[in-house]
Amino acid sequence: MTAREFTLDDLRRILRAAAGADESVDLDGDIRDTAFESLGYESLALLETGSRIQREYGIALDDDVLDIEHTPRSLVEAVNARLSAVAR
Repeated sequence: MTAREFTLDDLRRILRAAAGADESVDLDGDIRDTAFESLGYESLALLETGSRIQREYGIALDDDVLDIEHTPRSLVEAVNARLSAVAR
């Protein structure tokens, strides 16, 4: 089975759907290494984001992956690692 890839664009789409976007933050810019908190996403918004990822991709994510101090890069990597593990 081939693993489906989760991209930064997938994350942007889900963030906007789950919690909207702070008008002062350009999600289309290079946000890979910006903490979610700096992007205007608090813990409840990230929990909703995580729930949407889990439903859409059929995986389970650890709660610590959704910490506001983490970055989009770390979340994308964690989702892809989980998708890869499930595909094995």
